[in-house]
Amino acid sequence: MVSAGMRTLFLSTIGALLLGACAALPVNLKTPEVSFVGLQALEASVFEQKLQVRMKVHNPNSIELPVNGLDVDIELADEPFAHGVSAREFVVPADGEAEFDMLVTANAATALLKLASGGGKGGDVGYKLKGKLSTKLGMLRTIPFEETGTLPVSDLLGKKRRKGG
Repeated sequence: MVSAGMRTLFLSTIGALLLGACAALPVNLKTPEVSFVGLQALEASVFEQKLQVRMKVHNPNSIELPVNGLDVDIELADEPFAHGVSAREFVVPADGEAEFDMLVTANAATALLKLASGGGKGGDVGYKLKGKLSTKLGMLRTIPFEETGTLPVSDLLGKKRRKGG
């Protein structure tokens, strides 16, 4: 038999531990910003392309962000372009940035045809990254994100830009 005093002590201890764990969870966590840094073709066939994508994660929070994976869908010129999942672990410092490489699989025919036919006006093409970061932040296991930006079409089509113009 457990005495009432022992039961109260046990429940108080469990309550204090739970409150301490909740206090350690981030409050008002801002969404990290995910963006492209670079893109390199590794393998290509008519139906599928393997690409290495260099990504950057900016952490606008005052706590470090331990990332243990990323799942991303990429659109180019409003067309589905690629999907990738990375299980690479890294830490983004508080109010800092981290870059990493990940592999993505693309069926880029539609997007590249649109770009080659002039769909990327002004030398740049719009992109959208949509996905989620997997974290090790207590009970917060995934953080969804959606970012848009532009890339030079020459980078995507493998053309070299001339210096000075």
